[in-house]
Amino acid sequence: MNETFEMVAKTFQGLEDVLAEELRNLGAYNVEPGRRMVSFEGDLAMLYKANLCCRTALRILKPIYKFTATDTDTLYEAVKEYDWSTVLSIDKTFSIDTVAYSDEFTHSQFVTYRVKDAIVDWFRDRYGSDKRPGVRLQDADVMINVHIAGDRVTLSLDSSGESLHKRGYRVAQTEAPINEVLAAGIILRTGWRGESPLVDPMCGSGTFLIEAALIAANINPGIYRKSFAFENWKNFDAELFDSLYNDDSGEREFNYKIYGADISPKAVDIAMRNIKSAGVARYIDLQIKPLSQWLSAPADGILVTNPPYGERISADDMEGLYELIGNKLKNVFKGYHAWIIGYRKEYFDMIHLSASTKLPILNGALECELREYEIFEGDYKSFRKSGGKIHHGDEQPQGRSRDERRTLRKFKDERRRHAANDEGDEARYGKPRNKLEERYSSHGGGFNRKDKYGRDKARRDERRASIAADEVESENPLAVRRNEAALKSIVGRMPSLGKPGVKMRPRNKGNQ
Repeated sequence: MNETFEMVAKTFQGLEDVLAEELRNLGAYNVEPGRRMVSFEGDLAMLYKANLCCRTALRILKPIYKFTATDTDTLYEAVKEYDWSTVLSIDKTFSIDTVAYSDEFTHSQFVTYRVKDAIVDWFRDRYGSDKRPGVRLQDADVMINVHIAGDRVTLSLDSSGESLHKRGYRVAQTEAPINEVLAAGIILRTGWRGESPLVDPMCGSGTFLIEAALIAANINPGIYRKSFAFENWKNFDAELFDSLYNDDSGEREFNYKIYGADISPKAVDIAMRNIKSAGVARYIDLQIKPLSQWLSAPADGILVTNPPYGERISADDMEGLYELIGNKLKNVFKGYHAWIIGYRKEYFDMIHLSASTKLPILNGALECELREYEIFEGDYKSFRKSGGKIHHGDEQPQGRSRDERRTLRKFKDERRRHAANDEGDEARYGKPRNKLEERYSSHGGGFNRKDKYGRDKARRDERRASIAADEVESENPLAVRRNEAALKSIVGRMPSLGKPGVKMRPRNKGNQ
């Protein structure tokens, strides 16, 4: 009987329930959503499948050691008590990533140093002062995650290595592309699985298009990755992993099309390069076309898009852009369910449509909202008579799961706590000192200690930075698809491998 053990899958806030459902479908046990994570149980095959198959996981951790510590000295002593020969050897390298939410441990880098010292000293005590595993900041053989909540410390092995949103198919990108995990999570939240056309009229570098194609054809997102951290573990089962990696029995035919367009020729060129890299060009119709030129759309489809927010990417007339979005939804995309992720309420208001669903979701450090618009045919009275219903504000739509409602309540409670703190800030700082400051304080301009909602900007930025530090991963330009034929089609020659004797795992499929 295969041994089962505890695992933790990290994700973005707002996608916990989507990830939990993915893990249940893979056969995981005791699946429990938490805050930006899902805990579950399974065997070694489940750990490999979670890395290969989960579209909304950022990384998969395997907890190996839990204890309590009140200061760095007790932390050091506790870490030294663990038998590190079970996961490390003196000829391996390791790295440490620390996340701490604790009044006792306020300096995560110092925690990292103390944990590193304890591991190194464990080996020195047993094998000699010059015998120890090396430390590498990147591409280490074994990656150790340290999580501290109060005085509770959990040491885990990071089985993924690079964040799982680094699929490996992206060869170029536009400015501020949406994260692949977030894009897949939004599509899965819509309920779309490939049973109708999908449209993104502002596709940028094509992330929604590619993730939709992978979902529709049920292609595992992990097949493009060059490597996973668990391949360096002592108990790595290469035969088991290869059997899972090369199993494409779950893939299916997609009988519709995914339509993408962008006003920028450069963005469309980048999107096409990424689409070809992923091998899904046959599923996608891509063209250079501004939103204003959309005069028709395939019937009975779904629209998913990520328009500019006015933050890192902006249009000349943001309000006009969102007004155009609303106009096209009403006149071109009739019968559609349109899902739009955005950041500013005043831009959403310019769409001039009532959202049937509003879901809080984090896009990087931005507290965004994912809104669904049901674009019905005819007038509203006929729509209601046929059983349709528009939900307003925080009203709970029919069919939302208990876990979704729980996540939404947690998100709202957290926002209310932040709002209470911000009201205290406003009382301390007082009202704007003059008309110019009053003007900018209401529009988010300069001379402003607060944002347009009256919230303290410094506090907001601090929260964003904290979230971003926990979730944003470094780029790896070496992440490429394992498929030799696909690589040859991209670069015109067969890939070379740095280590002699290493063979590329076959994908068992020809060039797509």
